[in-house]
Amino acid sequence: MEAVLPIEVEIPSMRILLNFIDEKRLKALCHGQCYQQRMVRAFNARVRHRNFNPGDLVLRKVLHVTPNSRGKFSYKYDGPFVVKEVFSGAAVILSDMDGTKNAIPVNADAIKKYYP
Repeated sequence: MEAVLPIEVEIPSMRILLNFIDEKRLKALCHGQCYQQRMVRAFNARVRHRNFNPGDLVLRKVLHVTPNSRGKFSYKYDGPFVVKEVFSGAAVILSDMDGTKNAIPVNADAIKKYYP
């Protein structure tokens, strides 16, 4: 603990003001980190994990609008497709029902399971 002169109690010196500023910065930093951890926990509590296995039937979301589409009445999903490979990071290789393999990996967020 540092010694404080009696005159510094009434009129704080720059040294004491800097100590208060550093303390407030540390407190704000700690508060921000605690807030981020709470937000991460709240978000992760609502996340539904999707597990796909090779051989599963899935529908792929249509991500673009074609020129001859029917507007809001167009199909939202294509398919069904068969899962050929599953990679880490939620990437999936799909193939058509007849077995032709698509070379483009698809994100698992853009597909959902199909139950015939």
